Amino acid sequence: MDPLVILLAFGCGYLANLVNLPPLVGYLVAGFALSTQGYESGPAIQQIADIGVTILLFSIGLKLKIKSLLRPEVWGGATLHMLVTVAIFAVGLMGLSTAGLSFFADMSLQTALLIAFALSFSSTVFAVKILEESGRSQALNGRTAIGVLIVQDIFAVLFLTFSTGKMPTPWALLVLGMLPVARWIFMRILDRIGHGELQVLFGFFLAFCAGAAAFDAVGLKADLGALIMGMLLANHPRAGDLAESLMNIKDFLLVGFFLEIGLAGLPSMQVLSVSFILLAVLPIKVALFFLIFTRFRLKARTSFISAFNLANYSEFGLIVGGLAVANGWLSRDWLLAIAVALSFSFVVAAPFNRTADALFDKVRKALKRCETGECHPDEEPYEAGTWQVAVIGMGRVGTGAYEYLVDKYGPTVLGIDFNAETVDKHQEEGRQVGLADVTDPEFWRKLPEQGGQIKLVLLTLPNLNAQIHVANKLQERNFPGVVAAMAQFDDELEILREAGVDTSFNVFREAGIGLGSHVCNTLDLSAIESRKPEEPAS
Repeated sequence: MDPLVILLAFGCGYLANLVNLPPLVGYLVAGFALSTQGYESGPAIQQIADIGVTILLFSIGLKLKIKSLLRPEVWGGATLHMLVTVAIFAVGLMGLSTAGLSFFADMSLQTALLIAFALSFSSTVFAVKILEESGRSQALNGRTAIGVLIVQDIFAVLFLTFSTGKMPTPWALLVLGMLPVARWIFMRILDRIGHGELQVLFGFFLAFCAGAAAFDAVGLKADLGALIMGMLLANHPRAGDLAESLMNIKDFLLVGFFLEIGLAGLPSMQVLSVSFILLAVLPIKVALFFLIFTRFRLKARTSFISAFNLANYSEFGLIVGGLAVANGWLSRDWLLAIAVALSFSFVVAAPFNRTADALFDKVRKALKRCETGECHPDEEPYEAGTWQVAVIGMGRVGTGAYEYLVDKYGPTVLGIDFNAETVDKHQEEGRQVGLADVTDPEFWRKLPEQGGQIKLVLLTLPNLNAQIHVANKLQERNFPGVVAAMAQFDDELEILREAGVDTSFNVFREAGIGLGSHVCNTLDLSAIESRKPEEPAS
């Protein structure tokens, strides 16, 4: 733990945050800066990065439902995109070889296909970090992007398995066959594990012992084991709590991942020029994702943002490239060129993801023409009704607020959430909850001017940026009613007020007030003697 490494990682991450870029861009810059001072990626940083990626994949699994991978836009979109991307990139590489460029000279078709395959992947780590920061990991675009990434990971595992010639051992069948039994056992343990450090330790045990180590021991990919172990527990009511308990540890460890990429070193001018060529063709991947997603009936905006989530090269490309170098199929310069292109793709893609909504609005009319006539089941048109109160975000806090407001004002309250499963669950329990993505400008265009019948909007979204976005949209439409919002920290209260929220409250402080009020209203506390504080003598 060299102090200079920590200093640069924090300083560059903080500066990136100040200019409205994801901190991961700063960590990449810190890695490059350290490489200029002779630092190299050592075993410590590599282990930190590997642990972070394993915990990340386990956390993804906890939030992923297996049926989401069976959606046509996920498995069909990922497969079709990979086939087309590999074909286009391989033809382009062969063209550059024919043109006589020295770096591409004497390139065989097999080598071109291998490089194109490595470049067809998108980064799971980057996409998930971006989606978590924007609060959209459970929105349709987030679920689609993560599903595509997992299908890509499966392709990578198959490639690594067959290319190394190391087939899984016969014991792999036993490990896979025991998964249902392991799931039953682990579900019961999670019921009884509590919420303290034992829960965190149990998460590490599942990710590393039951998942990664077990799969690695029988010749399967360790990271795949961590992912599958998370997916086995995804339906448990406390899966979200387990993922939340690992979040800060995971985020800290992933700093090592981005530092490691930057520490790959600065390339020669020739390698740098090839990296810029690879970066220049990245828009082809984005355009293909957009066109394919719209063919699967996703709206133009959802397709556009999902494509931007995937607008990068992947760490799996480096793994594939490293294997090719080890087998003598590629030169080491190619591996460095892919690594630099990967780093630059993160730097370029991060600000585009932050401004994806604004960018879409500028080209909305042109992109809307790419939509099909049919509508995706999760994007049915939202129809404004005669409700007077809207609760946006139907998690635990939103549900509690909804129940209170229904008791007070009757069936004039509408809950809104962007997670189809959450909406279905609430509807089954008899609540009036609609499926809509309030970060989608289309949602606001369909609402009547001046807010219609709505008199109160209560924001209970867990992401501060999403709440600010909704507050700004309400201001743009001259909403005459009251806007209230929850905050998780005291410093967010003033930020929300500046964004146009009429009243905001710290949800944890209000929970304490609510608990005291509940106790006083439901229990007989007449034995307690009431004493008012004495007034000071004048």
